This record gives sequence, structure tokens and C-alpha cells, in this order.
Amino acid sequence: MPPDDPTSLKPTDPVPADVVPVVSIENLHVHYGAIHAVRGISIEIPPGEVYGFIGPNGAGKSTTIKVLATLIGHFTGTAKINGIDVARRPQEVREQIGYMPDFFGVYEDLNVREYLHFFAAAYRIPRKQRKTVIDDVLELTDLTHKIGDQVDSLSRGMKQRLALARVLLHDPQLLLLDEPASGLDPRARIEVRELLKALTEMGKTILISSHILHELAHLCTRIGIIETGEMVAQGSLQEIYRQLQLMRIVHVQLTGSDDGVVDQIRKIKGVADVEQHVDRLAIQLLEDHAAVEDLHEALVNLGVKIHMFQPEAMDMETAFMKLTEGKTA
Repeated sequence: MPPDDPTSLKPTDPVPADVVPVVSIENLHVHYGAIHAVRGISIEIPPGEVYGFIGPNGAGKSTTIKVLATLIGHFTGTAKINGIDVARRPQEVREQIGYMPDFFGVYEDLNVREYLHFFAAAYRIPRKQRKTVIDDVLELTDLTHKIGDQVDSLSRGMKQRLALARVLLHDPQLLLLDEPASGLDPRARIEVRELLKALTEMGKTILISSHILHELAHLCTRIGIIETGEMVAQGSLQEIYRQLQLMRIVHVQLTGSDDGVVDQIRKIKGVADVEQHVDRLAIQLLEDHAAVEDLHEALVNLGVKIHMFQPEAMDMETAFMKLTEGKTA
């Protein structure tokens, strides 16, 4: 299972020249009549990466995903999946992707077995292989015990897992997941997150949009924040924090120090301010100037005795609120 720190999952360096990105979008523009929904965004996603797409409603997330899913044909710029042009060769692209929209659809008269057999046939999976393939995706999504249930009777969490089972039938390399945890209760969100982690361990490349920022922070290798159709920031969480000059608060308890030490701490590179509390110091650190480890080393060099050194965890909500103002395209 991947570690909690998303920056440690995979490198966030540019895609090497000899590696074809799974997703390549360059200067994408999409109009709905007079509405300019997507305004010149560019994204590259290498194999095996989990890319989180964040933005308020109407920001252009779903539109961008629909372009990659070959559901929007009128756009300018380029969009490619594994080097295949989405506009020119849509059928080849569809064989490479698994697209899960933010709604399930209506399948009142089908049970789970019939639902998956229907899509297996649509994916042109040979009849002799369908049962094995369906059994495999049901086991992966923990739905084997629901195979005879009517689709319409399933809970929303079960329907989301079934939708994931459906997009996995033809073993696509790229999963396009539009708000997969929307409307789920906390337990169901955790189950979906664990399933997505299992898929990354299988080598799947995932583009996922969500408003549940904390969930993406623990899942994604890189984040793209979009507002009014424009990419506001893009990179690993730490890179985004540095771009925004967000301050990390580090709580420190020192023993045997005097007031003069506080003035010395304020002069340490990267320290924006020091707040004195009854039981501790709260040091505001600009991480684009100095890392937490640098602060610790500087304190040691001052000759102080450190009883506690506790950095606060920075969260994606902070970055999101600083970057966006709730605008829509």
C-alpha cells in the first residue's frame, strides 16, 4: 500500500524524453457557445502516476476529462492518450481508457452479472473469456457476493465499486475518474480510496477529479488546481506549497533558554515570525526558503536544548482556498 506522503510515491520530474506520456494535453481550449470552459491548460501524466484534478464546480475539470474520454469533439489544442490523438483516432483511444463519470446511469432491469456481461460484450471481450474476466473484476472490487443483485437496489457506494469494475473489464492502462467519491459516506469513501490504491499498485495510471481534498492528498502523486478553466498551480503538494509561499508552523519547546533566543530564532533563514506561547514557541517557516530540517539544524547550532519539535501538517485545503475564489468559467 502506498505511503501517506504522496510526494514519496513516485518522482514528479518532467516525463523523460524516451517515455511516452499516458496523457498529454497542450493548450486545450473548449467552448460551449459563448462560455469559454477550458482556457489553454496543459498536462502531462507519465505511466503509473495518480494525478488529482481539483477545482470548484464549473472550473473545467469534467470538461477536460470528457475531452480525454472522446466525448467532446470540438476543441482546440491537442490531447493525446499514449501518443494517440484523441480527435483523430477516438476509437483507438477508447480501447486505452476506462471512463467513470460522476453519475451512474439507469439500469433498472439488470442485475450485476447482466450489467457486466453487457459491457464485456460492448468491449468485445470474447464470450469464452467473459466469465473469468467478470469474476476477476468482481473479486478486485469485493462485489462477488452481489453478483445476483439488481443494480438499482445497490447502495451508492456499491454502485461506485460496480462502475469501477465495469471500467476495468478491458484492462485499460488509463482510468479517468470524475468525482468517484461524490455523495459517499465516510466508510464508502475509504473503501473507494483503498481500491484506487490497489489499482495504482497494479500499475494503472489514474486521472481523478474530486472536491474531497484530503482524500486526494493521500492518494495522488501530483495535483492540478483549476479555476475558471485555467490551471492555477500544478505539481506535487510540496511544490504547490512552495509556489504559494505557504508557511509551515513548527511548535517548539526549549529548555533553559532566555528571551534573547527568540530574537536569534527570528534571524534564522526562512523564519517569518515567532509567536511566544505559555508552553511553547510557534515558529512560522517559509518552506520555499528553508526546510523543516534546516530549522532544526539552525536551532541546534544556537546551542539550545530542544524538548519538543513538532511541525504542523500542511493540508491541501489551505492551498485550495488560497488559490481559488470559487469562480467558475
